[in-house]
Amino acid sequence: MSIITDNKVLVNISSGIKSKNKVTLGLLAALAAENEGHQVTLFLEGNGVNILNCKTAGEIVGKGTGDLYEHLENLKNSNVTIYVSEMSAKSRGYDNTLLHGYKAEFAMPNVLIEESIKADSVLCY
Repeated sequence: MSIITDNKVLVNISSGIKSKNKVTLGLLAALAAENEGHQVTLFLEGNGVNILNCKTAGEIVGKGTGDLYEHLENLKNSNVTIYVSEMSAKSRGYDNTLLHGYKAEFAMPNVLIEESIKADSVLCY
């Protein structure tokens, strides 16, 4: 465990599933930060909303950054706060079913700004 704990970390993922390493690294970082005792918020926007649609192990695997499906399953059992851009999701044809199984809610851009201001660290992928 890190000496410095209880910091607020925002992980913003705007990359899509074609960027396997970025999206898997983003989730890996979010989960690692939570395991170190930090308060983590994940904001998915742009093509990043598509990652919640991964339903099969081995479908999207980064090089050295893990399996997207496994990271998503771990995310379901974490305390990470998840916001999904409502505008990005709806423009890509998603509805509330995208959020099923996750402790997630749709959010507008102002939430991304608010969470950025509150965070001690912001990581973007």
